[in-house]
Amino acid sequence: MDSPTPIPHRGLLAGLLAALAMLGPFCIDAIFPAFPAIARRFDAGAVAMQQTISVYLFAYAALSLFVGAMSDAWGRRAIILVGLVVFFAGTVGCALAPSMQALLMFRALQGMSAGIGMIVGRAIVRDCFEGPHAQKLMAQISLIFGLAPALAPVVGAWLVAWDGRPFAAPPAGLVGWHALFWALALFTLALIGLCLAVLPETHARDRRVAFLPGTLFANYRGIITDHQFVALALALTFNSAGFFVYIANAPTFVLGILKLDQNHFPWLFVPAISGLMLGALLTSRLAGRVPVRTLVGAGYVVMLGASLLNLVAAFAVQPARVPWTVLPIAIGAIGVNLVAPALNLLVLDRFPAYRGGASSVQAFLMLTFSALLAGVLGPLLARSAPSLAITSSAFYLIGLIGWRWYRHIARRIPEKIDGDAAVIAVAGANAD
Repeated sequence: MDSPTPIPHRGLLAGLLAALAMLGPFCIDAIFPAFPAIARRFDAGAVAMQQTISVYLFAYAALSLFVGAMSDAWGRRAIILVGLVVFFAGTVGCALAPSMQALLMFRALQGMSAGIGMIVGRAIVRDCFEGPHAQKLMAQISLIFGLAPALAPVVGAWLVAWDGRPFAAPPAGLVGWHALFWALALFTLALIGLCLAVLPETHARDRRVAFLPGTLFANYRGIITDHQFVALALALTFNSAGFFVYIANAPTFVLGILKLDQNHFPWLFVPAISGLMLGALLTSRLAGRVPVRTLVGAGYVVMLGASLLNLVAAFAVQPARVPWTVLPIAIGAIGVNLVAPALNLLVLDRFPAYRGGASSVQAFLMLTFSALLAGVLGPLLARSAPSLAITSSAFYLIGLIGWRWYRHIARRIPEKIDGDAAVIAVAGANAD
């Protein structure tokens, strides 16, 4: 058996895992302020520009199905490092893209590797910690991770507007929307160095599961036919979708519905992400003190209350305007992150032998729906503030149905998520 690997201080580990997980959402949101400039450069229409998001998300979802299982087979650290190298290559490709087709290809390469930090990072948390400690660390990661969508459009707008000063006449390929990708490439290089220096291997060789088609199929079949997993995945996917429907359609919402310009994306992102961060902070403080069922129930009360307020604001405030139209989004986000850490840990603890695979399948389902929401459903739903409010409310309600279904199947929810003991506490109800 491998000797135990020293684990970094929880704060350092939370910061590193949050930074790794930030790559995915940062890459989605930072490009929004660059839409007009990229559209002019490649003579691209609105549909083509939206594909820079949907192509990224579809690739994100497709590869997410495998990276967790790869980490179960070859170790967490190696998979994260390989993913960062691939992400770096895709980001440099985006900066140098000579055409819209090339940009979409490299966006897909980014997407293929962007989810590795989030998916494998969740498995690392569960490898290292149990019970309230794991729940608190997951909430701390969510808290730091929440900065990415808030900062991304602000940083993106600043980089797109950057003309190279105070430097003397930089090449055109280094400023404007190109600077966005170069900055992201430098951040990725810094993460590679940090991972090489401090990220431990947390998945011992004697606990690894072979990455073989037969084994993978058997494991995934066991995951997707587990009723408790399906119920939890349904809840997580639609809770996220109730919030993400606004993020995926940010250009239409901010520029079209709110009638603001490209420098005003923070009107959506700052309140929304502040809500996510507040929810994560509350979860971190309450983990171990409040039963899981109570905490999750409170989260759904907040989400559904925000939905009602959102519907009232959407129909009563015409035309849509800030702050009234964005306030319910922020309140709903608080509920999303009151619920997410506990549900993510319940998912991982359904399959302690292959947590990476369980994390992958759950992420695949969530990301596939997010990609459909961004590339297919979004243009149909984002026609007005009322249509977005109705859609968001319906998604939150479906998430609640998923949680109620899980409670019905499990019958008994552990008051605290106490590692493998929590699995035993709820597994008996799944012997159907």
